[in-house]
Parts: sequence; structure tokens; C-alpha cells
Amino acid sequence: MDGQWDVVVVGLGYVGLPLAVAAAAAGMRVAGLDQDAARVAQLRAGTSYIDDVRDEEIVLAVARGFVATVDPAVLTRADAVVICVPTPLRNAEPDLSAVLESVRMAAIRLRPGALVVLESTTYPGTTTDVVLPILAGTGRQVGADFLLAYSPERIDPGNPGLQLSNTPKIVGGVTARCAAAASELYGRMVQKVVVVSNPAVAELAKLLENTYRQVNIALVNDLAVYCARRGIDVWEVVEAAGTKPFGFHSFRPGPGVGGHCIPVDPMYLTFSGYGAGHRFRLVEQAQEINERMPHFVVDRIVGLLHGRRPVRDARILLLGATYKPDLADDRGAAIVPIAEGLIELGAAPEFHDPYVRQITVRDRVLRRVPRLDESVRAADIVVLLQPHSAYDLVAISDAAALLFDTSGRVVGDGAIRL
Repeated sequence: MDGQWDVVVVGLGYVGLPLAVAAAAAGMRVAGLDQDAARVAQLRAGTSYIDDVRDEEIVLAVARGFVATVDPAVLTRADAVVICVPTPLRNAEPDLSAVLESVRMAAIRLRPGALVVLESTTYPGTTTDVVLPILAGTGRQVGADFLLAYSPERIDPGNPGLQLSNTPKIVGGVTARCAAAASELYGRMVQKVVVVSNPAVAELAKLLENTYRQVNIALVNDLAVYCARRGIDVWEVVEAAGTKPFGFHSFRPGPGVGGHCIPVDPMYLTFSGYGAGHRFRLVEQAQEINERMPHFVVDRIVGLLHGRRPVRDARILLLGATYKPDLADDRGAAIVPIAEGLIELGAAPEFHDPYVRQITVRDRVLRRVPRLDESVRAADIVVLLQPHSAYDLVAISDAAALLFDTSGRVVGDGAIRL
């Protein structure tokens, strides 16, 4: 390898930044390319904006030679280019605009023999049918003039036990040489690389992983709705079923499915199915069930307030504005559709979260309570959406006039659970 950079990571978000830091820690020469100048400035100052990457790790990476930049010229001397840009949904269809922009940017700057790896979640065929033609557009041949592979990200935010290094990395190359180069690249950072026969297998494996979670979450969410109508504790049911040592994996219900993967990735699968004349009905139904959960929570709140105070006059305190406990990430968090449903009923919900300072619902900024203890005592109903470790659940349960726990973490008679 004779480039200035062993690897250039394009997109320094929740996927790209941990990858860049891990590569630097493995002794690789790393540059990070991002169009957000503010992000780049933060990294150069040794400050992280990602929960799972500490400031000290950024400082150490910079000391090891990691460079963050907005200048695409770094691509001209990269042995490998790894694309980690967002692939959101737009009108329920995959939006690959950021991927296309990144690939085109790399195509005109790629040095001979360089490896390109796409990590962004997408549908099967993207690497070979979308990315490959752009890179080969100048007459270059894959496997000879450049190398191309797909390797899905497997980041589990907030899980200190599973990092990039000890999570197996799937790699699918367009050719055997492409797969070998990608395997060698990731082999310097992770303990185990799993090579599959082609990029489509790797692309679909990623979708299967998160669709599996979506479907099973939908099953237990649907069960929670049924249990509420029958007066059965769904949490006790899940705990009891979980004692079976084979054939069962416990999933927990919740107020909604947030984050950047589960609400999005299965839609890539259904989109791909339509193109192949196949309909993933189970996936579609799971999506519908999970999307209904915030409405179910609103209905439960209204029901619990019945006979106490009209919902429009009630002081409703929502605790937890992130999609996962102990993270500062509020993407897709259930608090937004829940607050929206309450506002439509004339309520003025308030919220608290140790990590989130502001929540906006339809151009309306929710009031963030300054003092948690006083607000819990003053509320007609406290709704626990995320059981952050910063919350003393026993104290909250004791102080609240009515506690509705959607997380199932409060034990005893002090709360009504989802």
C-alpha cells in the first residue's frame, strides 16, 4: 500500500466515527471526511459528539495521526475508502442520495487499486447495480483497477460489552480479490471477519438482522395490547416464557420502536421485495403494530386519568426523550408521537430527560421541567418512557400520584405497567 492514508472514512456519524477511531487504534493511517464543518472542528479540538466515543478516544486518535476534514482531496491518496453515510427513508422509499454523492466523489479521485467498501444499510443489489457502475464508469475494471465490497455496520449504541472489535464483521466482495482485500482491512480492526459469497448476501443479512428484531418486538407489543385488555401482566408473561432454555428469545414491549435501524431497515427489505414481485406481509404487519404503540400509550394515559382529571386539564410528565436508555440519541424516540397524540387531545405534556434539552412537536417546543422531584410530585400522571440509570425509580414511584411505566422496570405496586 502506497497511499498516504490506509483508510478514509466518508461520513463521521454514529457508524463512521467509531470505525475511524478503531482503525486509528489499530495503528492505521486514518482520515475522516465529512461535509459538516462543525463536526470536523469538534473532532480536531478533541471533542466527541457520539455517545459511544469518548473525548479521550478522539484525543488519542488525533495523536496517532487521525485527521478529520471536509476536503475530498484526501480520497486521492487512500488505499481504502469506507462509505458510512446515512440512508434514510423518503416517502417510504430508500433515499440513497448521500451514498450516490459519496461514490461519485470517490470515483473521480480514486487511486489505482484502491478498495471501496459500502457500510451504509441498503437493499440487496445496491453495491453491484448502483455503486459498481459509477466506479466503473470511466472504463475501469472491478477486481483489477479498483476493488469493491459491502460490509454492513453492526453498532449497538450504549452497549459497552459489544464494540467494533469483538463483533463479527460480514464482508461480501464483488470478486474474490475484492473480498480478500476487505477481509484484510477489517481483520486489522476486528477479531473475526465472516466472508460471504457476494455483496447481496451481506446486504440482505443486515436487513434480516434488524427485521428479525422488528418482527419479534411487534409480536410482544401486540401481546402487551392483548394483556392490557385481559388484565394480565405482560412482563410476567415474558419473564416466565424466558425461563425456557431452548427455542425462545425474550423481547420486551415498549412505547414505540425508535432509533436509526429498526424503523427503517425492514422498509428496505419490503422495497426490495416489491422490485422482485414479492411482498413481505409479515414485515408490513410488524411495522404497523409497532407504529401503533405510541397511540396505544396515549389511550392508556387517557384511560388512567379517567375519573381523576380530564386529559386536557391534567399535568402530564413524560420521562425519557431518547430511543434507548442512557443515550443522548433521540432519533425516532416514542416521546414525539406520544406528545403529539396528547396535544391533539388538548393536553400540554411536559418532559424531562438528563440527556435531551429540547423536544419539538409540530413546531411546538415541549416544556422541559427544571426540577424533576418537584415536577413528579406535582404531576397528575408520570409516564416513564425510558428508564435512564439517572432516574431513581423507587423515589419516582413513591412520589408520583400515578406512575405509568412503559418500560416494565418498576416493580411492586407503585406503578401501572404497560
